[in-house]
Amino acid sequence: MKSKILFVLCLLTGLMFINAGLNKFFNYMPMPKDMPESMMKLMQAYATIGWLMPLVGAAEVIGGLLLIIPVTRALGAVVLVPVLTGIVISNISSSPSALPISLVMAAVVLWAIIENWQKYLPMVRK
Repeated sequence: MKSKILFVLCLLTGLMFINAGLNKFFNYMPMPKDMPESMMKLMQAYATIGWLMPLVGAAEVIGGLLLIIPVTRALGAVVLVPVLTGIVISNISSSPSALPISLVMAAVVLWAIIENWQKYLPMVRK
């Protein structure tokens, strides 16, 4: 039962990351009208660095796809950790109202890492 719950949560989280990553390439989702001014400035600053948003978008799409597939879930979680760290930090500093959903996504990725901890051991063993 626990593995089915984890699969559903990873599926939903992976789809959210895929959607967010594709939006960085195709800009099909409008910016919310009630977005705080500090977050708008932050997004504009990110946009001035031409290569940053495509890189983050690619990491989100690839990480989301890997997170959905049970065999590659451990790799997907590792790919998403830096992206998710940036999301949580920017939500803490600029848009606390969006923090709960990013913390839920972080919890799902952390759960995926904990469930697959044995796959990471060869990287740290001598």
